Amino acid sequence: SFHHHSHFVNPMQIPIVDAHHHLWRKADLPWLSGPMLPRIFGEYEAIRRDYLIDEFRQDMVSSGVVKSVYVQANWPEVGALDEVAWVQSVSNQHHFPHAIIGYGNLADPQVGRLLDAQMAHPGFRGVRQQLHWHQNPLYRFAPASDAFLDPQWQRGLAQVQERGLIFELQVFPEQMADAVKLVRQFPKQTFVLLHAGMLVDFAPETMRSWQTGVQNLADCPNVCTKLSALSTFARRCDLDVWQPTVQETLSLFGAERCMFGSNFPVEKLWTSYAHLVDVMHQCLRDYPETTQQAVWHDTASRVYRLG
Repeated sequence: SFHHHSHFVNPMQIPIVDAHHHLWRKADLPWLSGPMLPRIFGEYEAIRRDYLIDEFRQDMVSSGVVKSVYVQANWPEVGALDEVAWVQSVSNQHHFPHAIIGYGNLADPQVGRLLDAQMAHPGFRGVRQQLHWHQNPLYRFAPASDAFLDPQWQRGLAQVQERGLIFELQVFPEQMADAVKLVRQFPKQTFVLLHAGMLVDFAPETMRSWQTGVQNLADCPNVCTKLSALSTFARRCDLDVWQPTVQETLSLFGAERCMFGSNFPVEKLWTSYAHLVDVMHQCLRDYPETTQQAVWHDTASRVYRLG
């Protein structure tokens, strides 16, 4: 039955920008080639392999994707420039992806030199340094919950801001009160809140904490967000999992500060690309076309300067 209605996947024929995906060669990534490590998305044996541009293009072939944004994939720190150079070479050859978010350790006093070298690649748009920390050690990534309040780290962020680059902010709801302090200290910095603030479950206290945190971040005009990785904790891609997050995030941020991202190939652990796009269409179908156009295409096009 899935194939029967697959021609309705993009009912309004809105061109899609995928604002969050990865590509990788297993050999570059110790976390894929070495022992399995705790990750927020759980067991990941199925993606411990190359995920290259041809497969990505095959995955999204029927979904109306016209442009995409690559997000760093945790190469070893010494590879931060090589990663951007490799993705740029892929882009030059295949005309995908169209923007690159690289890695930078903002606590490194020399981070400005790295940023300048990364900026020599025309697709480079900014940095993700994952800051998420959680009481649950399986969800912990950063060394501390508020590592980004450290003055040395903030000197690094000032280097990002000076260069007009984006910072992709990956935090859990419990960190958002501190994140708001950060965002207010850097009013000229564009922050992209990843994965709509990473809602771990639908327990009432989690929902309250998430709603308050996202509301406070949305009150800052220099923050926008990605409707991406909404299946991370449920590990299934269904309307009942996605819709509460999508509706609430849209009501807090407005469509002009929300954008779609597939988070492929991580989401490939539990869904196909076409199904993921179909679920997002279901989430958005009752909104005006201008809202849908913004989420699918216009916001990402503006934020990542996709021309």
